[in-house]
Amino acid sequence: MQGKIVKGIGGFYYVNCCGVKRESGIYECKARGLFRKDNRKPLVGDDVELDVLDEEKALGNIRELLPRHSELIRPAVANVDQALVIFSIVKPKPNFNLLDRFLIMMGQQKVPCIICFNKQDIDEGDEGAEYQEIYEKCGYRTLKISAKTGTGIEELKTLLAGKTTTVAGPSGVGKSSVVNRLQSGIVMETGQISEKIERGKHTTRHSELIAMGEDTYILDTPGFSSLGLFDLEKEQLAAYYPEFAEYEKYCKFGGCSHVAEKICGIRDAVEQGEISRMRYENYCLLYGELKNRKRF
Repeated sequence: MQGKIVKGIGGFYYVNCCGVKRESGIYECKARGLFRKDNRKPLVGDDVELDVLDEEKALGNIRELLPRHSELIRPAVANVDQALVIFSIVKPKPNFNLLDRFLIMMGQQKVPCIICFNKQDIDEGDEGAEYQEIYEKCGYRTLKISAKTGTGIEELKTLLAGKTTTVAGPSGVGKSSVVNRLQSGIVMETGQISEKIERGKHTTRHSELIAMGEDTYILDTPGFSSLGLFDLEKEQLAAYYPEFAEYEKYCKFGGCSHVAEKICGIRDAVEQGEISRMRYENYCLLYGELKNRKRF
């Protein structure tokens, strides 16, 4: 039998097997010692083959890890197709430096991102439209939604269909409300796992996949307040600002930092309004952070 690991706690893995006759389709499994010998660890999101040990109690053993098409470091999860990053338009206003850090982190791991601006229902100044324009010009898919009224939720569900999506965002932006909206009418309720392992829902500190439909999963990750830039040199940073690419040919020097050089296509594009000043200022801050980072 084949399934997908949706949660792992204390050496137990909870595998969702779509199409089985059991009500929830979730089996509690242990992994064979063979994986430990090969230095392979099952991850949430792994597609697996399992042997059923007790059908009535829904117990099994993971026999084989199927090939992964992706593996994230943070959060540690396999087979993610895309990331959905949620920020609010107002209350609180977006921390764009944090958003850019997340986009860079996902870019390093080659995971496409959807940017979701929540709380459209209280966006009296239509600031969301400005934010949406900034990031769409950078090549990112963006949405304005309201978890409270449901505006934009159906469009968002369409973008998630048939994919495994990691969902992230800082506290206070309504991430939980968005996730709850997305879960309406889902195939597998998270409470089924909580019931099975006799734990409360405080276990959300662990990565957990939620099945929304056939081949459609979301991974609800804990909120983040800061993100470091890992394994990145300052000279590589510009590559993670896709809007820079068409203007770099106007820089006088190869290897231009785009920070202090007098003749710089990027700086000129900022002055002419072709590149967002906010995005450029974030770039300069991050460049300085990487430049001054201590090496140990």
